[in-house]
Amino acid sequence: MKHKMKLNSTLFLALMVTATHSFAQKTPAKKSVLAAMASTNAYFMKKWPDPGTSITTNTTRPSNIWTRAVYYEGLMALHTVEPSKEYYDYATEWGVKHKWGLRGGVSTRNGDNQACGQTYIDLYNIDQQPERIKDIKESIDLMMKSGKIDDWTWIDALQMGMPVFAKLGVLYKDNAYYEYMYKMYMHTKTAEGGGLYNSKDQLWWRDKSFVPPYKEPNGEDCYWSRGNGWVIAALVRVLDIMPKDAPHRDEYLKTYKEMLSALLPVQRPDGFWNVSLHDAGNFGGKETSGTALFVYGMAWGINNGFIDAKVYKPVLVKAWNAMIRDAVTEDGSLGFVQGTGKEPKDGQPVTFTSRPDFEDYGLGCFLLAGTEVYKLKK
Repeated sequence: MKHKMKLNSTLFLALMVTATHSFAQKTPAKKSVLAAMASTNAYFMKKWPDPGTSITTNTTRPSNIWTRAVYYEGLMALHTVEPSKEYYDYATEWGVKHKWGLRGGVSTRNGDNQACGQTYIDLYNIDQQPERIKDIKESIDLMMKSGKIDDWTWIDALQMGMPVFAKLGVLYKDNAYYEYMYKMYMHTKTAEGGGLYNSKDQLWWRDKSFVPPYKEPNGEDCYWSRGNGWVIAALVRVLDIMPKDAPHRDEYLKTYKEMLSALLPVQRPDGFWNVSLHDAGNFGGKETSGTALFVYGMAWGINNGFIDAKVYKPVLVKAWNAMIRDAVTEDGSLGFVQGTGKEPKDGQPVTFTSRPDFEDYGLGCFLLAGTEVYKLKK
């Protein structure tokens, strides 16, 4: 099936969504949303009582890697709607255990290594202890001094790195951070491998190895669900962080809206999205992390007045309810989370009882989504 339709008509979108009968689902009660977030987070904090403990899968890695950084993004978001000393202390201890440092040191240019800086800066904004941001600021400043803008060669890096630039721009009231972030983003979008954003389908190839002639088994381009979710999260977080008069907001908002429209016709009937957005037969099935990131993006857009609630609210509510119904287990762990990788075949099989190689980033995505669903008006 070719996904060539253009969804520029709000009326058409509304009619299409109505046809899926998703209007029948009610907006979740705030109490139930908060309970789901508390339960899943409690499971994780109990499993990892020491946030400095290294993570061992196929090898041993420090716990300030990107997977854990995404979890802390979600935890800090939860903390904004349900302030908790326990949450704050857990995040602070994570920074302390790593001496507020980055994997690879300040010379790293890898967005994965810099993702922890998002939480470091958040914690600095709560308690302005200079050591909390010393290394992350030095790392970003070194990147900017180099003039090199082609580091984000895979789209996941946008979510890992862009919010750090945006947060530093706000903290230091310095547009240079916004401008450099934009140059790096535009390289990824328009130059890396010929440009990783397909404006025709309004979705992103994960990296240049997936740019055509690469095809999915059904002949479609490969658009990986979580990868596109990372981009949506990057755009949401940057738009949420930067002031309204910051440069290049229009570019981020335009791409964000385009991407959301492209997700509407490929939502599964059960509310989830497949790992492959244009080939439901290639490891098709429920997948939580990408779905959660899409929910996050849609709910944030409604809460901030950027997208039509009549079109998108039924879609995201259906997806949220599906995750609560089918992915949240009795012990608080999450099912249907695809393991780390870069394409549909990675981390398979993805089932209710399967657990990914890292459990932290899926929860982070879920908490980001839940925080925005919690804010929805009835």
